[in-house]
Amino acid sequence: MSEEFPTPQLIDDLDNQPVKDNTRVLKDLLAGTAGGIAQVLVGQPFDTTKVRLQTATTQTSAMDVVRNLLKNEGPRGFYKGTLTPLVGVGACVSIQFGVNEAMKRLFHGFNNDPTRTTLSLPQYYMCGLAGGLSNSFLAAPIEHVRIRLQTQTSSGPNAEFKGPLDCIKKLRAQGSLMKGLNATLLREGHGCGTYFLVYEALVANEINSGLKRTDIPTWKLCLFGALSGTTLWIMVYPLDVIKSVMQTDSLKEPKYGKSIVSVGKQLYAKHGLSAFVKGFGPTILRAAPANGATFATFEIMMRMLG
Repeated sequence: MSEEFPTPQLIDDLDNQPVKDNTRVLKDLLAGTAGGIAQVLVGQPFDTTKVRLQTATTQTSAMDVVRNLLKNEGPRGFYKGTLTPLVGVGACVSIQFGVNEAMKRLFHGFNNDPTRTTLSLPQYYMCGLAGGLSNSFLAAPIEHVRIRLQTQTSSGPNAEFKGPLDCIKKLRAQGSLMKGLNATLLREGHGCGTYFLVYEALVANEINSGLKRTDIPTWKLCLFGALSGTTLWIMVYPLDVIKSVMQTDSLKEPKYGKSIVSVGKQLYAKHGLSAFVKGFGPTILRAAPANGATFATFEIMMRMLG
């Protein structure tokens, strides 16, 4: 990459005595927000298809979902509920990346080794784990609202929810806005631990081979992000199915139960193991471009912000 961007002080390519930057946290959050917005814009059509597959009550395929969506709702149907994730995922990814960067600084301080510019693999996992757990308390209600809107096929006066604000109001009135939080904590914690571990390990390999972080080409950042996102979903996908079912089930009388275990048992009893991989195809197809865009945008923003 061009040398016109200064090396960020709080990602691993560190100087032995980095200059204190009191605006670093704000820069981390801004870069994370930009990455989250890129993720939504690239991945929303895949995500809508995935959610409808996960929550379908009859046998269907990704192509059937796409055809029916285009026929009944038009291309804009793929972006149903986009406003909530556009704002919310920007904030969620901001938290993930912000906490991850803060934890990396913390571990660098613990290591107290000025000759070492990268962390250990378990430390990278712990950084991501902390980011995922922190993010869960925001991600759970945002995803609940998004999923309710994505799976709503009626529109106009017949629609149960008139938009994100109406959905939030009605879910809060029933004490259900945080439904699926436990599943989200498990998914985000382990998922983000894996996510950042894979990405940072690939970046650390470049740094340890003598390349500065700011010199890693954009195409490699995209590739590393794509691999990280794909690994994340392979590791946590069954939990995501359970979470989606919990967040689309009846609020008053849930058919699948109220806990992760009960939902898992009901899904297995009704549909077998295949229930836990419904929608996996669109998710994996989405993972590469969406997360490649996320990490590349984050890194570029970090370089621009300094």
